[in-house]
Amino acid sequence: MQPLDGLLVVAVEQAVAAPLCTARLAAAGARVIKIERGDGDFARGYDTAASGESSYFTWLNQGKESVCLNFKEPHGAELLRAMLQQADVLVQNLAPGALARTGFGFDELHKLNPRLITCNISGYGATGDVASKKAYDLLVQAESGLISVSGDADAPGRIGVSVCDIGAGMCAHSAVLEALIKRGMTGLGEEVAVSLFDVAAEWMMVPYIHAHYGAGAPTPVGLRHPSIAPYGAFACNDQRLTLLSIQNEREWQRLCNDVLRSPAMLQQAMYSDNNARVKNRPALEADITAITMTMSSAEFQQRLSDASIAYGSINTAKDLQQHPALRMQQYRTSDNKALELPAYPAYSSLSTHTAHTGASAAEGSHVRSPKIGEHTDAIVAEFLG
Repeated sequence: MQPLDGLLVVAVEQAVAAPLCTARLAAAGARVIKIERGDGDFARGYDTAASGESSYFTWLNQGKESVCLNFKEPHGAELLRAMLQQADVLVQNLAPGALARTGFGFDELHKLNPRLITCNISGYGATGDVASKKAYDLLVQAESGLISVSGDADAPGRIGVSVCDIGAGMCAHSAVLEALIKRGMTGLGEEVAVSLFDVAAEWMMVPYIHAHYGAGAPTPVGLRHPSIAPYGAFACNDQRLTLLSIQNEREWQRLCNDVLRSPAMLQQAMYSDNNARVKNRPALEADITAITMTMSSAEFQQRLSDASIAYGSINTAKDLQQHPALRMQQYRTSDNKALELPAYPAYSSLSTHTAHTGASAAEGSHVRSPKIGEHTDAIVAEFLG
C-alpha cells in the first residue's frame, strides 16, 4: 500500500514546477491525470537525450495518464468539470487567472466539489504589478538576486539546474500534503499557492539580511564560502580539485598539523581565527595550495579523511554514475525504453519505490511517461460515459 493510494489528482500543467509536484504525488500512489494541449506539454520538446525523448518530460511524468482537451470549448470544459467533481487535488501552472476566466476558479470549484484542494503555481504570484510577467527559471534566478550571489566574482552565473522550478514544485508538493492533512480534520478542501519568485526570495534570506541589516550582501565567490575560510577548492599535482570545509578552530588545527603538516601556519597572526582568515583569504589559499600541489588528490583526500575534515571531489555528471552513494531507479520513456536514473530521494522502511545502489535498475517496472493524449478515449468513457 502506498500513502496516497485512491487519491485522484488532475494536473493542468506543463514544463517543470507543476509536473514535479504531481510526479511526487504519483510516486506516492496517487492517480494523476495530466491535461495537455493537442501538441502536448512543451517540455516534451526540450531535448531528445532520454533515448530519443525529452529528459525533463521522462523524469517528471512517470505513471501519469495523458488527456488532450481544450477547456475553453464546451466538450473539453464538460470533461474537465466531470473529473474535478471527483478529484481530490487540482494542480495547475497556467498564467494567473487563466482557469478562473473559463469558469474554473476556486469559488466555482469549491461549490462543485467542497473537498477539492487546488494548488496554483505561478511565476510572481496571482496579483500585483508583475503577476502577468512571464517567468522562466533563469529569469527568476536573475530577478530574485540568486545570480548576484552565484558564479565567480568576474562572471556571475546561472545555477546549473532549474533550481527555481524545482524548488517551487517541492514547495507545492508540501503545501498539497499539508492541505490533505487539514482536509482529514475539516472535511473541506482549500486553495494553496506557490510562486517561483517567493521560493527564490526565501532562499535569498541570508544575503538579504546581510544587505539590509549587515555590512552588505556577499558577492559571487566561485568555489568558496563568503564568510568561512578555508572553505573552497584546492588543486593537487594531478590537477584534480578537492573541496574542503573548515567549520571551527579544532578543525583548523587538524588541517595544519595532520593534513598540511605545517604547524607553522597555526602561529601566523593573519590566520589566527576565521575572521582573520577570511580577510586574508588570497594569501591563505596560496599557502595551502603550495602544499597540496606536492601531493596527489588521492593522498590529499586520504589525509583529510584521517583527520576527520569534511571534503568533496568536484565530480562531473558523468562521474555521478560511479558514486558509491548513488541510488538508481528505472524510468521508462513513452516508447517503453528503459533508463537507469537517480532514484526518488525520499524512502522509508515501508517504501514501495524501486530503488537501489548499483549500476542496473530493477526489472519488471511497467510505469512510464505517457504519449500525448494516450488516455483521452478511456477518460472520456470513464467520466462522461
